[in-house]
Amino acid sequence: MAHASIDFSTFILSLASSAMMHMGLVPDPGGRSAEVNLEMAHQTIEMLAMLRQKTVGNLDQQEAALLERVLHDIRMAYVEQSRKMSS
Repeated sequence: MAHASIDFSTFILSLASSAMMHMGLVPDPGGRSAEVNLEMAHQTIEMLAMLRQKTVGNLDQQEAALLERVLHDIRMAYVEQSRKMSS
């Protein structure tokens, strides 16, 4: 079986998918409903924020835009899920 190449964008999307899974918004790869773990989702979001900080000036325009968009989207999803869990 051939392996798909991994690039920065694929890595970012993989982390974002992991955060979404931890928020219970997508099923895990095994098809089971994901168990909500907001602490793990938050940790993954923080990793993405760290990557953004550490890669300033080293990404091409598309990579930088993807990272910004993904970080914004998962942060908004995290806020929404946090509200749902606390009500």
